[in-house]
Amino acid sequence: MFPLFTPARTRGFLRATAAAVTLSSVLLTTGCGASDRAGGDAEAATAAPAGFPVTIDNCGMRTTYDKPPSRVVTIHQHPAELLLALGLKDRLVGTAFPDSAVLPELRKDYEAIPELAEREPSFEKILDAEPDFVYGGYGSAFAENEGRSRKAFADAGIDTYLNREYCGEKRVTMKDTYEEIRTIGTVFGVPDRADELVADLEGRVGKAAAEVEGEPEVSVFVYDSGDKSAFTAGGKSLGTELIRLAGGENVFADLEDVFGDVSWEQVVERKPEVIAIYDYAGAGSVKEKKEFLLSQPALADVPAVRDKRFVVLPLTATLVGIRSAYAVEDLARGLHPESFR
Repeated sequence: MFPLFTPARTRGFLRATAAAVTLSSVLLTTGCGASDRAGGDAEAATAAPAGFPVTIDNCGMRTTYDKPPSRVVTIHQHPAELLLALGLKDRLVGTAFPDSAVLPELRKDYEAIPELAEREPSFEKILDAEPDFVYGGYGSAFAENEGRSRKAFADAGIDTYLNREYCGEKRVTMKDTYEEIRTIGTVFGVPDRADELVADLEGRVGKAAAEVEGEPEVSVFVYDSGDKSAFTAGGKSLGTELIRLAGGENVFADLEDVFGDVSWEQVVERKPEVIAIYDYAGAGSVKEKKEFLLSQPALADVPAVRDKRFVVLPLTATLVGIRSAYAVEDLARGLHPESFR
């Protein structure tokens, strides 16, 4: 029913190729003192904005920004939503590869941004938008075999940033989400906005987690896509953390990757009580996924299938970005509905 090589497979493959790179961190630097410069008024006229220059280490690439980026292309939806949530719509000159319905409060601004491609745009198409900064959500944003390596952009004088979920080997948590927001806030010279956004998201997560505190853990299987095998969220994914915060346990938390394939026999053996279905374009509708799961005789005795307990999450809500805090509440309601009555 579903293609064996979905956009999700691209996420998993390119995450693996980047696994040796360290997670991003922020290193603030200061410029030269006034006593080291000549020119007085002329230098003052071209002085860096407050807080700049700033140096960022991201996935093994160090970049120094003398000023905030002014023309930005995002590849994948969640980087665009993060920038919009920080009030940076005037900086966006192009986006690409929408995964899910955009948050209602961001939809108008998102739709006003030119869409460069339904999937990852070509290097040339990105150059046509004349960006000074490209922000990628998945590793495939900077696929070398498609001519979009970060070096290629650097050679063209364009700075790049890759979502930290695709940087390193360690497990991704909500802390990474908050640090991603703060790092982007630093790059764009809006750290106060970033702190305010993080505080709001932390509040959302804390409230949802408090509602299910003390409840017994519910076992959860994440179904992303696949028919011959199941493509699921592994232990290094943010999805595993979201399930934990919502009072559940990912039955494939022992899978050492962000995403990976498992057999249906393994799904049967682990007897999940709830199935979290990831919803995004290009991998079958939620209706088709449910029908597939319910039609398989081998899955009939799996508690989640038998009891038809499904929770639907937009893919963008399970990634390092602003939507993950919303996903904790949606999951908590699906795993422990009695706590929200």
